[in-house]
Amino acid sequence: MRTPTPTQAPLEIEEACSATAVPARQELAGEAGACWRGVAHRCRAAVEPHPQHRTVSHDTLLGESSSAREVTPLTVWNKCLRKCATFRDVLTPAYGGPTAASGQRVFTITEKAWSGSSLLYKWQKTLGNYIAVAGNDHSVKIFDRHGQKRNELSLPGHCVAMDWDKDGDILAVISEKSSSIYLWDASVNKTSQIDSGMKDQMSFLLWSKTTPLLAVGTAKGNLLIYNQQTSRKIPVLGKHTKRITCGCWSSQNLLALGSEDRTVTVSNHEGDTIRQTSLRGEPSDVFFSVMKTDERSSPGESTVSFFYSVSSSTPGKYLKQYVQYCTLHILPHRLPLPPHKVSASVGKKTLFLFNLNDPDNPIELAFQPRYGSIVSYRWYGDGYILIGFSHGYFVVISTHIREIGQELYQAHNHKDSLNSVAISQSLNKAASCGDNSIKIHDLTELKDISNIVHLDDETKGLDQLNWTDDGQLLAVSTQRGTLHVFLTKLPILGDSFGTRLAYLTSLLEVTVSNQVEGEAPMAIEVEVEPTFIAVGPFHVAVGMNNRAWFYALLDNGFSRLKDIEYLGTIASMCLSADYAAALLEGKVQLHMIEGEEHDEKKQMKLFPDDERTQGRILCHALTADLLYYGTDTGSVVCVLLEDLQAVNSYNHTVGVRKVFPDPNGTRLLFIDDKNGGFLLSPGNATDSCFELPSFSPTITGVLWENWPADRGVFVAYDDDKVYTYALHKTTIYGPQVALVGSTALPFSHKPLLLYNGELTCQTPSGKTSEVALSTHAFLKPPSSSSSEGPPPLPAQERSTLLSQALLLKRFPEGWDLCKAGGSVEDWAELGRACLVHMEVELAIQVYRSSGNVGMVMSLQDIQGIEDRNLLAGHLAMFLNDYNLAQDLYLSSSCPIAALEMRRDLLHWDSALLLAKRLADDQIPFISKEYAIHLEFIGDYVNALAHYEKGLTQDSMFEEHDEACRAGVARASIRMGDVRRGAAQAIQHPSRTLKKDCGAILESMKQFSEAAQLYEKGQYYDKAASVYIRCKNWAKVGELLPQVSSSKIHLQYAKAKEADGKYKEAALAYESAKDWDNMIRVLLDHLNNPEEAVRIVRETQSIDGAKMVARFFLRLSDYGSAIQFLVLSQCNDEAFQLAQQHGQMEVYADIIGPDATQEDYQSIALYFEGEKKHLEAGRFFLKCGQYSRALKHFLKCPNSDDSLAIEMAIETVGQAKDLSLTNQLIDYLMGESDGMPKDAKYLFRMYMALQRYQEAARAAIIIAREEQCAGNYRNAHDVLFSMYTELQTQKIKIPAEMVTNLMILHSYILVKIHVKRGDHLKGARMLIRVSNNISKFPAHIVPILTSAVIECHRAGLKNSAFSFAAMLMRPEYRNKIDPKYRKKLEAMVRRPDTSELEEENTPCPFCGSQLPQNELLCISCKNNLPYCIATGRHMLKEDWAVCPHCEFPALYSQLVLLLESECVCPMCSEPLTANQVKKIQDCSSYLQPQELEHELPLAARSPATPAALLDRLQGVGRQVDLAVVRPRHVLCDTGAGGRFYLGVQLGVGVWLPSPHADLHHAVHVLLDELVVVQQLHGLARPLGPLPLQRAQQRPPQLLAEFPAKSCPVDSPPACSIMTHLSAPQPRGTSAHVRGQVLDDAGVFVGGGELAQPAGEGGELVHVALHQLPWQHAGVDGLDAGFNGN
Repeated sequence: MRTPTPTQAPLEIEEACSATAVPARQELAGEAGACWRGVAHRCRAAVEPHPQHRTVSHDTLLGESSSAREVTPLTVWNKCLRKCATFRDVLTPAYGGPTAASGQRVFTITEKAWSGSSLLYKWQKTLGNYIAVAGNDHSVKIFDRHGQKRNELSLPGHCVAMDWDKDGDILAVISEKSSSIYLWDASVNKTSQIDSGMKDQMSFLLWSKTTPLLAVGTAKGNLLIYNQQTSRKIPVLGKHTKRITCGCWSSQNLLALGSEDRTVTVSNHEGDTIRQTSLRGEPSDVFFSVMKTDERSSPGESTVSFFYSVSSSTPGKYLKQYVQYCTLHILPHRLPLPPHKVSASVGKKTLFLFNLNDPDNPIELAFQPRYGSIVSYRWYGDGYILIGFSHGYFVVISTHIREIGQELYQAHNHKDSLNSVAISQSLNKAASCGDNSIKIHDLTELKDISNIVHLDDETKGLDQLNWTDDGQLLAVSTQRGTLHVFLTKLPILGDSFGTRLAYLTSLLEVTVSNQVEGEAPMAIEVEVEPTFIAVGPFHVAVGMNNRAWFYALLDNGFSRLKDIEYLGTIASMCLSADYAAALLEGKVQLHMIEGEEHDEKKQMKLFPDDERTQGRILCHALTADLLYYGTDTGSVVCVLLEDLQAVNSYNHTVGVRKVFPDPNGTRLLFIDDKNGGFLLSPGNATDSCFELPSFSPTITGVLWENWPADRGVFVAYDDDKVYTYALHKTTIYGPQVALVGSTALPFSHKPLLLYNGELTCQTPSGKTSEVALSTHAFLKPPSSSSSEGPPPLPAQERSTLLSQALLLKRFPEGWDLCKAGGSVEDWAELGRACLVHMEVELAIQVYRSSGNVGMVMSLQDIQGIEDRNLLAGHLAMFLNDYNLAQDLYLSSSCPIAALEMRRDLLHWDSALLLAKRLADDQIPFISKEYAIHLEFIGDYVNALAHYEKGLTQDSMFEEHDEACRAGVARASIRMGDVRRGAAQAIQHPSRTLKKDCGAILESMKQFSEAAQLYEKGQYYDKAASVYIRCKNWAKVGELLPQVSSSKIHLQYAKAKEADGKYKEAALAYESAKDWDNMIRVLLDHLNNPEEAVRIVRETQSIDGAKMVARFFLRLSDYGSAIQFLVLSQCNDEAFQLAQQHGQMEVYADIIGPDATQEDYQSIALYFEGEKKHLEAGRFFLKCGQYSRALKHFLKCPNSDDSLAIEMAIETVGQAKDLSLTNQLIDYLMGESDGMPKDAKYLFRMYMALQRYQEAARAAIIIAREEQCAGNYRNAHDVLFSMYTELQTQKIKIPAEMVTNLMILHSYILVKIHVKRGDHLKGARMLIRVSNNISKFPAHIVPILTSAVIECHRAGLKNSAFSFAAMLMRPEYRNKIDPKYRKKLEAMVRRPDTSELEEENTPCPFCGSQLPQNELLCISCKNNLPYCIATGRHMLKEDWAVCPHCEFPALYSQLVLLLESECVCPMCSEPLTANQVKKIQDCSSYLQPQELEHELPLAARSPATPAALLDRLQGVGRQVDLAVVRPRHVLCDTGAGGRFYLGVQLGVGVWLPSPHADLHHAVHVLLDELVVVQQLHGLARPLGPLPLQRAQQRPPQLLAEFPAKSCPVDSPPACSIMTHLSAPQPRGTSAHVRGQVLDDAGVFVGGGELAQPAGEGGELVHVALHQLPWQHAGVDGLDAGFNGN
């Protein structure tokens, strides 16, 4: 009975986890996952290989408290499963638990007759297609690999032994109660019998490994060797004395037999005994193998190994082996050393190693008793032995002599028992069974358990374990008579067409998938286990031998089409859309897949037509339209499927083993018999075939890239690596194939599909796995664990990725890599790749991004070239591959470019060769350039020859010929032909040539000829120099007028002085600029002191000055001597001479600024002694003694007063000493001598001290005095100069200065406008001046009269009437000019109040309309800048500034003014209309100007209150109230005067500066009060309010505040009205009344306070603290006046 499961997957080796790792594909979640990770980590420590035995406790692994005992990973695992049920469903499948095992089992065989007995079974050798199984039912049943019973052999008794021959064709069986040997032939399914001729019972049977020999042993120790090929029987009697139980054939056909007689014999194939050895126990499991030794041993299997039971004490002959056991085995495990004679328990097993080459020294290995007895063992690898012990231990040892006795690996694989071990060399895996489970290890890493299979239903335990030779199937028998077969390795069969894959997923299942196009996988159950699979766009074919089954792929599944039997065994098959091509026995059978039967026969064809001439086909491939095949004679043939005719063929030198066309069929890769790879382009005759670089000889297959953008990329693979290649079809070097790199291929992976750098591989488990090619690493985005994006790549890694991208022609990815932080080298590499691949447009972008301007311009010049060879030549030249560039140029439509390139590169030899082929007329020009190069490197012989070849004798190239003749001249001289060269140079028109030839001759010491050439070339200095070397002074004298070299003149002068010709010597010294020698000659020889003095003064020669000084001393001319002593820096001598001869004034004048402090002090002390205070002070100032200097300046007599004061001011300015400053102030104020000095000196002192604020006040005072004196221009200039100085020093300008300057400038503009006849502008300026008439006290009447006249002329009748009425006052009336008096009186008697309305223009700040002469905007409350040409306020759209003073002016008006005037009206600097530029953006000039508003000192005036009030109550005057800081209200007239109403006690009338005349100050001050708003410290005038006279009321102040709820730190807007009336006599009180109104004018609070006046007429202060104003942020308001 069998239970087959044919569609299940094999043991998934790559997916199963090891005993030390978490399962690869299990998602562990929550507490279960966390717990497992901890257990797995601790399990790792439990299974680590160690030379010592490892014991751990449960609490080490599971955290439980228990006694220390042996714990294995399996016990831990089972403990975990029992402890945490959560793990069972998660982890058991991955470890081969019940769920996993049921999915991996192929079939199970259960026979009722076998129940309760152990089974004997054998796999068919080599192929593994059959398994023979024997139970206790007197039969041998033969099953195929799918569990189907194929035959049954009936026996007369129980089966004793059976074995397959070396090829797996014959199964031999022996049984009880029979002397016959039963042979079953698998190929013909027939059974035969052979009579052994042995009388006793047969007990052993074994086929040879290499020959058809069958060894049969009997129960009495006899041997029969049967040759199945010759049917010869060789009986050997008495080989052993007892039953032969085991044996083994060697690869050298030696037979080792073990018997119950405790001997092992080694015989040859004839049965002759070669070796025999006795043992201490019965041997079991005899094996031949190669034992590792230190020395090189004889080839072949020379070691016999077996194990046996020890049943007695250790015999003396094995003492050596026991000592070895003690030292090599027991001691490493720290066991007690046994005594010399040791008794062992019955059943203990020992491993015996018998070396045929060293029979006298066998090796016997005993193991720890706790392991139990040896169950089975297997050799593997290079002399390693795997041993299974009955107690479940799994041990690996080495037979190397240095390692014998040491355990390389030990694990307690099974808790209770181990039944069998098996090794598969093809899988490189080992398996053990026991405790109802099978564990599979990887031999390369034994601690990794690749799979665990649980058989929980086998209650009686497992028995024997065996693999097929190919490792695909693993069979395990059980003790209850059941046989289980598992799939451990699946045949790797798969195929691809485009992106569709078909691969074997189980022995009878094929899966078709297309993950690229998103198709779901489709599983097709096939009828036979296939040996090949082929897939096309619409079909799948599978088959074996000479039969194939075809399936159609449908949208919703598949359908079986048919099966076909071919003429021979199918080696491989390929499919296309309509055709199938099968390779069978050297031919390809091509036929249609679907169609009628007669059509198929019609469309079926065999290739080749003639095998004798075309050879046998070794490989083939199909594309959509073509069939390719390769033959053993080296032919590669291309057949068109449309007409089944060969369209192309290529003959290779050796046979072609494999062909791989690309998806389009336009290119073909093939591998020849020499393992070389070649790329064939059948449709391209020029580059049809070339060899692949670095093609590995182990390559087994090739895949083409299916991603559309990478059609030229393919990979070649072997068992270990995948090599990526890229076909570069279009490069400057022609088509190329480049090896990009290699990628490691996982074990047993077969590549099926390549798509966008990802390789889809088939695994041994029947699944697919994706392998990312390392050559496409640039496609993988960098991983990042932070939200800020991926970190930048290291430079080396980025360069590697860039190289890969460029080799694959992935330029967009290369561009992205460079943009992400590429270095200069990366950009250069990208640009070079673009040039190589002729990607000109992209190269331009790359070089533009990298900043290579020259390359960008060069590429843009060639961008439109269509000739690819010409374009490639240019690009090769850019890449410095000049030979390639030349070849490309010559093959292009413009071969002359090769010549031009060689000329540009100075490759003259190549250029001349090219010129002979392409352009003969260029040879002279190339020869000339070549000659220049040769001359430069010193090859004068060849240079002369090429210069001569370069002569054209053509007048059109005269310049070229002249250059050649010059070269001939130079080369001739170099060659020694001086006469020819010099003659050529003289005849040549070039001066430079004469100079060059002269230099050559001079270097050759041909001085005469050299000087002659220099002279001919007009190089007189060189000629004279050479003539001097020849001592030819006559020629030097002739050339001297043209010589400029001082050195030559000096040499000539010395020569003439030596000859006594002093005049000529002096002239020569002068030409040489040797002034000292010239002065010496003039004084000593020519007696010409006047010329010597002139030269000294001009040249400032120190030595010359000394000589002149000595000359004048001899003449007693002390003044001149002092002068020249100072000039010669002999100050001490000059001082002594001046002191001795009374010439100190001369010395002082001459000493200059370069003297030392000691010199100045000496002079000052001298003048101090002479009582010359001005001179003493001046020199004390120079030496830094400021106190003494000031002292002398102040002592100067009145004749020197002005200069002395100026020097004193300079002294104080340099000293910066307060005491000296106060001393000078006292002097200027007259406190020292009672004579006050002019105020201008005080101004200059402040300027010298850089105290600009005080200087500004002084300037205002000076200007006011000048103004009062009528010097208005002087006053204007003083204020203007001070204004510009403050601006330069970036100091706030006093508002009074600004106002006064504006009024004075308005007055000056009156004259300009009246002079030009513009009476309206003049009248407007006069109105402004007249409104501030108090500032012009010296000319009040003339100014008012002019105002009346100009206003009348301009039509401003009302203004004329007002000023005429003012002139009628008694104090002015008598001063009116008589000729105007009557007209003015008539104007007043008959008033005309008509007035020409003033034009409105926009405010430059806010744009509000206001009169054009108004300088205060009532909307934005800004003071407006005024025009220096008209006095009007400025306009934004008509803005200009004076380039000298930078004062603003209306552009149109200033240009108009400059038509008649030539200076700036403000600064009086020369100015023309061309210098004035209109300013489009005047925002920088519209910043509100910060003016200085200091609280001045309180006025101290003896004036009476009545006189003061009379001044305050002038009629028609205006005053502005402005807020200058929080809680201070400034009352300003706009003309500089101001007083304050403040919130501080003690505040009264304030003035801008101390002034003695309060009457005058207040007279200048107020005209009319204006109501203003106080809003956060900004001044906002609201309008004029006439001053009221109230004779009967005391002085009072009324303040109205709109009631607004505001925080204390943000006061509301408030308006203040001030009413002043005449004071009352002493004893009256000053009253202040206030009220608070809301927005509607309703009274909400108020009060009135009164305070009596003081006795002394002091200031009166009234504080409104009790009024409810605190909520408005105002603490109080004070007003004070002088009065009784």
